Amino acid sequence: MPVIDPEPSSQDTMLKGSAWMTAGSIFSRILGAIYIIPWMAWMGSYYPAANALFAKGYNIYSLFLIISTAGIPGAISKQISHYNALDQYSTGNKLFKHGLKIMTFMGVIFGAVMYFGAPILAAIFTDGDPRSIPVIKSLAVAVLIIPILSILRGYLQGYSDMAPSAISQFIEQIARVIYMLLATYVIMIMNKGSYINAVVQSTFAAFIGAAVAIGILVLALLRRLPKLRRLSRNGQPIADVNERNFTREIFEQAVPFIILDAGITFFNLFDQSTFNQFMRMFVNASGAQLDNYYSLFGFQANKLIMIIVSLSTAMAVTAVPILSGLYSKGDKDKIEDQISNTLELFFFIMIPASLGMYAVAQPLWTTFYRYDSLGVLMLQFSSIISILLGLFTVLSAVLQALYRNRLAIKYFVYGFIVKIVMQLPMIWLFHEFGPLIATSIGMAVVCWLMIRELHAVYPFNTGRISRRISGIILFSLIMFVSVMFVNWVVFHFVGNSDRIISVVALMLEAGLGGVIYGYLVLKTSLADKILGPRVERIRRIFNIR
Repeated sequence: MPVIDPEPSSQDTMLKGSAWMTAGSIFSRILGAIYIIPWMAWMGSYYPAANALFAKGYNIYSLFLIISTAGIPGAISKQISHYNALDQYSTGNKLFKHGLKIMTFMGVIFGAVMYFGAPILAAIFTDGDPRSIPVIKSLAVAVLIIPILSILRGYLQGYSDMAPSAISQFIEQIARVIYMLLATYVIMIMNKGSYINAVVQSTFAAFIGAAVAIGILVLALLRRLPKLRRLSRNGQPIADVNERNFTREIFEQAVPFIILDAGITFFNLFDQSTFNQFMRMFVNASGAQLDNYYSLFGFQANKLIMIIVSLSTAMAVTAVPILSGLYSKGDKDKIEDQISNTLELFFFIMIPASLGMYAVAQPLWTTFYRYDSLGVLMLQFSSIISILLGLFTVLSAVLQALYRNRLAIKYFVYGFIVKIVMQLPMIWLFHEFGPLIATSIGMAVVCWLMIRELHAVYPFNTGRISRRISGIILFSLIMFVSVMFVNWVVFHFVGNSDRIISVVALMLEAGLGGVIYGYLVLKTSLADKILGPRVERIRRIFNIR
């Protein structure tokens, strides 16, 4: 198992960890989106109602999941890295064991609260929809065990060992999707049953996936046990810290992770809680129409953009232990360089990904959901906002890794207040697009405040970052225009609604965009500057000089 080495290999550690976490996140997110195709077909005419019900239940579940894990996985990763940097492996192991007890307790408590409090939660977050009560209860079962899953991932990530987390994440999604599709097929196709029961089983699948993932991580931990014991024996003895001090240390670091990890979820829940009421002030629409509007941006578009937002999550998870280790050693110069590397890697991946999703929005939406002009516009707008959502994820993780927790929370609160204030006027002006615009304004405020604070404390090289981002934007725009032209040509002649044509067009356009962007960053050596000298081998393979 690799141990954090914040010397010259910190960039390699960041890239390797990001590669593993990105692969796990991307594959699991794609799988989590692909299941929609058969799921939608089997739901038939009930799909819009089932989709909205699924989305509402999952937003509540996401909030409870973050609260029940209490930010402890991120805190454990951060503190394990801190103790490892000080050669105190035994102390880190003791911290992990104590955290495991806390996580088990948290899972039981919050699982019970979610299960028995389902009617109250439905009244608060779903406008009193009684259909959501069994959905919330089915998700409460997953809350029982996911805290244990999360702390196992946090422990291994504290050693910058990202492979088990990535693999378990993907297998978790496979198990979840298999169960939910099998259950839906049996209920809706074989037994002609209720779509509500099908949604309940689809959400219960979260428990199945989590149980499988825990098994994968336990096996990974057992394989690494000899190495862990050797590190403990050769390191410093256990520090004189009692369990009460450990509990305080864990929660002091965990509370910021709760608030900031739940940041995007808070924005989504605010939309969910206010959308119907605010829209009724300005639009004469039925409840079914409003559910459809909300589902377009709150679930369908959101599910697709979270594929690319997960890229930034992967980078954030990788950056936390690296920066925490550097902070523990007091290496300010390397911290500044690592912040620059993290931001450059984020923009290098996120800008072309978001513009690429904007460009392929039409075939992408048609492939997953069937053609809907409003849905395509929602996805295009959401894909641009995803840059801000991803940047918030990375910046909040960086600030927490550098123990600037209170400021990170304060800036998030400022941005959330801006979101609340802007929600009603934006819905008045832009109707169903209003919540997205209010989110973009709030997130922009948060990101600006966080970048300003980071630069004030660790004055990273803004000149270097600006030059490289300029190149990234230029090459991304060239790719964007090329793909948009191909998209216009294809759909100008064949129409909008053919799903098979859309799948072929999506593959063609995504491949073309990747080739154009990849060639430009390799030809100009921009990739070498951001990803390091290993890129030279890729250039040689493709004979790009």
